[in-house]
Amino acid sequence: MFEKLKKRWNVTSNRQVVIILLVFAITGSVSAKLGKPICDYLNIYPHTFHPMLYWIIRLIIILPIYQVILLIVGAVFGQFRFFWEFEKRMFRIGQKTKKTVKRQP
Repeated sequence: MFEKLKKRWNVTSNRQVVIILLVFAITGSVSAKLGKPICDYLNIYPHTFHPMLYWIIRLIIILPIYQVILLIVGAVFGQFRFFWEFEKRMFRIGQKTKKTVKRQP
């Protein structure tokens, strides 16, 4: 399993894979924990919205928080560059990469 992750993430050591997994775990937990107080502050409660709408709104709120926390926690663990590249790739999903087209005379 670690070998697949090392290849996919372009990292060289098992230690780095463990650190990256730890950063993802911490970030997910912290952003999920912060979601409720932020929703409470914005007066977004499950009993005032349709349950599906409540969770969609909550996910929309949590996503930017997750992105920021991912960079902060990644930096604390010395993996800022990896997570910066990871986020840039994540936001490129669905976008075509620019290719240069050679014109023939």
